[in-house]
Amino acid sequence: MKQLLLIGIGPGDPRQVTYEAVEALRRATVFFVLDKGSDKDELVHLRRAILERYLPEGGYRLVQVEDPRRDGQAPDYVGAVQDWHAQRAALYARLIEDELGSDDIGAFLLWGEPALYDSTLRILDLVRERGLALALQVIPGISSIQVLAARHQIPLNRIGEPLTVLPGRRLGEQSRIDNVLVMLDGQCAFAALDDPQLVIYWGAYLGTPDELLVSGPLQAVKARILELRDEARRRKGWIMDTYLLRREE
Repeated sequence: MKQLLLIGIGPGDPRQVTYEAVEALRRATVFFVLDKGSDKDELVHLRRAILERYLPEGGYRLVQVEDPRRDGQAPDYVGAVQDWHAQRAALYARLIEDELGSDDIGAFLLWGEPALYDSTLRILDLVRERGLALALQVIPGISSIQVLAARHQIPLNRIGEPLTVLPGRRLGEQSRIDNVLVMLDGQCAFAALDDPQLVIYWGAYLGTPDELLVSGPLQAVKARILELRDEARRRKGWIMDTYLLRREE
């Protein structure tokens, strides 16, 4: 049975890697890294920096492979994601089968928290369906959500009020926004909102030297967020951001 670790490494700052994660890093002998293309090389470099910080003595192998591409323009979003997961499952199965020996422990370094907006657990279910037996351990990590709240010095929940977490493509479906945390909003759905009572707490590249933060009434600051976001994406080639929308009566 192949041994595999899914290690949450936080949103980018090596200091936000938990001690449990460090112990897991030191157990692993093979690290799998997905290359998402030259415009996202920095994501690979950040992973390497974490390994170099906590494993200065080496003693491990790094297996870097090209990540299958998802069709971001497909009209059937769910179908496109399922096809992408199937491609990843085939790749993961091959990597685990070919690269892990009987004495090896493999590991994926996952941004933030492995159980929150990360597909690896679902993909490994598909790997198991292909007949590959896995001894799996998941190590939780600090999420960008936690860092966002810490940077803006706000509690995520309010008394007696639920917190809704959703992807940006579902924001427009909300009949009323009271306390909504939005992730994966590549289309900047917040820009279409005109409710004067909404306040936004936005952050990008949280936990990295390039961290960006903006907060304030949505109508007053959304143009600034769009400007910062466009400039950063042009400069770096990629962006990771999230935000909280909150109604202030």
